[in-house]
Amino acid sequence: MATLISSLVFFQALGASIGAITAVWGELAYIRLLRDGHLDGAERAHLDIIAKGLRFGMTILLIASLGLVVAAYVSNSAIQPALSSSYWTLVIFSLLIIGVSWSLSHRHISFAFGSSIIFTSWWFLAYLTLGWISPLSFGSSVAFLVVSTAVIYALLRYIRMLAGHLAQKEN
Repeated sequence: MATLISSLVFFQALGASIGAITAVWGELAYIRLLRDGHLDGAERAHLDIIAKGLRFGMTILLIASLGLVVAAYVSNSAIQPALSSSYWTLVIFSLLIIGVSWSLSHRHISFAFGSSIIFTSWWFLAYLTLGWISPLSFGSSVAFLVVSTAVIYALLRYIRMLAGHLAQKEN
């Protein structure tokens, strides 16, 4: 049972890491797109690969999380995942990524705001699953995400503005 749990923890961290790395890859592709000024077929294919990577990372993350819950239940663990704030943070942030991605695809929220939420949430999940964030209460995690998203939003907006100005100077 210990090997199974270790494997599930590994796959959970792997899924979150794939999502976080793919989110960075997507932002870099978007900045390149801003510099070009137009979207061609190769860039569209590249963005589709990034979307598949994000979907793949989230699928691995959620299946491994479900496996950990089932394993804790079957082994009659003293601490069930549903009673920990880390578990609910992981679940809610995963649902946040899914919901904001859906909202972005249907153009219900702005791209700049939605992409900064997704980018920050993926990295928060990666840090959480890798154990690089000290355990926080659920409220503290949400507050940390809100502040981090505001900082990332400002940073990404500035980088995109610089990329746009560089593209204008090149033309």
